Amino acid sequence: MTPPAQLAPARRAASAPDVPPAGAQEPAGHPHGVRATARIRAAHNGRVTTLPQLHSDGPFHLRSMHTAGNAATVGILGAMSAPLGGDRLTLDITAEDRAELEVTTAAATLALRGPTTDAATYDVRLTAGEHARLRWLPKPLISAAGSNLRQTCTVALAATARLVLREELLLGRADEEPGHLVSRLLVHRAGRPLLDQHTAYGAPEPGWDGPAVLNGHRAVGQLLVVDPRLDIRQAPVLLGEGTKNGCAVLAPPADGPALLATAVAPTTSRLRDLLDEAQEHALAAGSARP
Repeated sequence: MTPPAQLAPARRAASAPDVPPAGAQEPAGHPHGVRATARIRAAHNGRVTTLPQLHSDGPFHLRSMHTAGNAATVGILGAMSAPLGGDRLTLDITAEDRAELEVTTAAATLALRGPTTDAATYDVRLTAGEHARLRWLPKPLISAAGSNLRQTCTVALAATARLVLREELLLGRADEEPGHLVSRLLVHRAGRPLLDQHTAYGAPEPGWDGPAVLNGHRAVGQLLVVDPRLDIRQAPVLLGEGTKNGCAVLAPPADGPALLATAVAPTTSRLRDLLDEAQEHALAAGSARP
């Protein structure tokens, strides 16, 4: 997780590798790659949300932030330049029953090539229990030229859980082509599939920049709101005045109380405006309060 103002902070030695789950396939590694798993667990003690587990690792430095009311907020600070080629990074975030948790990053995440062209992996695992509220609101991820990143976000929600998930991607820095970025969002609610979305940008992906996909834009993002109270009977909403300044579409997935906004824009600031507008529409669709 690298602030844009920091070009290449020194990397420390790789941390001890995590033991992969049973049946998992061990991806190819690299001697210079960092293996790190950071964990956040929020629990409700009957009065407020507490943080019984904040485990920092590798580039993830976790910090509890002061908040009012029942919710807990955790900020993720970048402790080194990451992800680089060959890195294997995991964030495991859990809001237990009735807990209210918001997690964000202090700065944009910058994917760089590093010492190898092997793909880096960045896995985010989100879990929310019954009547829990979870907000995953990271700053943008920047795919720099020469980088190779596979990003996965896996979400498991109880039937009464609420979620706000926001993703912003910037494909390339100023006056450069992006790296290769493959992203997957997989959401299950009450044990049933709610959303499985796969996107890929940059060479060698065919047609990723064409009129049917990004149409020349370099900022792309999505907003997912899941809430049992949502009214999803409304028709899809088109936001934005045309392709030149970007646009967004807000629509429900095939099954479940959720609304998904997908947006493309020429700049991150315009993308942020579109996603903010989409969130306002999502809130107006019912009494949901993310």
